[in-house]
Amino acid sequence: MTRHFSFDLQAVDGNARAGVFSTPHGPILTPTFAPVGTQAAVKGVTPAQLNELNAQILLANTYHLYLRPGSEVIAEMGGLHTFMNWDKPILTDSGGFQVFSLGKINDIDDQGVTFKSHIDGSSHVFTPEKAVKIQEHLGADIIMCFDECPDPYDRSYNESALSRTHAWAKRCQEAHTRKDQALFGIVQGGIFPDLRVHSAQYIAELDFPGNAIGGLSVGEKKSEMLEIIDLVIKHLPENKPRYLMGVGTPLDIVQGVYRGIDLFDCVNPTRLARHKSAFTRYGRINISGKKYEKDPMPLVEDCSCYTCQNFSRSYLRHLVKSNELLAPILLSIHNLHLLINLTSELRSAIMAGTISDYISSYFENAKNNGFSL
Repeated sequence: MTRHFSFDLQAVDGNARAGVFSTPHGPILTPTFAPVGTQAAVKGVTPAQLNELNAQILLANTYHLYLRPGSEVIAEMGGLHTFMNWDKPILTDSGGFQVFSLGKINDIDDQGVTFKSHIDGSSHVFTPEKAVKIQEHLGADIIMCFDECPDPYDRSYNESALSRTHAWAKRCQEAHTRKDQALFGIVQGGIFPDLRVHSAQYIAELDFPGNAIGGLSVGEKKSEMLEIIDLVIKHLPENKPRYLMGVGTPLDIVQGVYRGIDLFDCVNPTRLARHKSAFTRYGRINISGKKYEKDPMPLVEDCSCYTCQNFSRSYLRHLVKSNELLAPILLSIHNLHLLINLTSELRSAIMAGTISDYISSYFENAKNNGFSL
């Protein structure tokens, strides 16, 4: 494995795993959830608050930081850790998903992608080599291969995209020079089992220090996502961390950990907070509802976060209805706490060998609280 990195499995219960991934900026106890700081900032939450929430790792976005302020600027400022004042591990994605979802694509070929910026329309080219170089400038602990994330239901497109993704993974590996960064491979293949198996086997053979499953939670059915996870896990090495990209609701995390996923990230906690919604352990509530106008209860009764310990649903509804800036801040704190705490509980259950009981109890409580899973 790349120097400075190791993954030690501490307990396995069924398919669920509890481990420690060691990085130059400290250990990551898995399973865990990574808050997303797209532009080197988790929206509405300070680094000090993220520390208080026990966030172990943050995610930043290569595409956005390449466009603004530029990876060279961040490198000159000492890299992402110094730039955003975060001394724990950081992961950067390759920018592939954003290139295909945000940029206006002009051309895709085996060399890379030519696209126009969503900010000012300027033209840019991303190749595997360039994606790695940008991430080396940014200086994250974990960096990702450049990949293509197609429509999950388009068989023909997935076949050609998978061929490029695999070739690009090898080129990323060859271009990677920093030994203090762990380069993860990414499994693609849409909802097609044979393509996913082929991709998992190919990526596993490249012997990356960690492996990710991409192209899920992008419009496919939940049952299809879970089937793909079950399938792919069988073909990824047990002694390396498994990262499910862009997935992060309470239910998704519970289902993913139970199946053997170690790391999650998602913009949902802060995005939902900006849209007046809060996570419960089993779903979400929209705090702007009239029924919360005189509700003295916290968002979640047994939640230990700063928001739930200090403010009522009535007050939070008032903030939301008044468009106060404090509203998304307090809701973000709660949402992030809930997901980070949930992964910590799941880790404890795995260590105790009681994950099946935990999962059974989770589903029973969800149904008793009126959530359909």
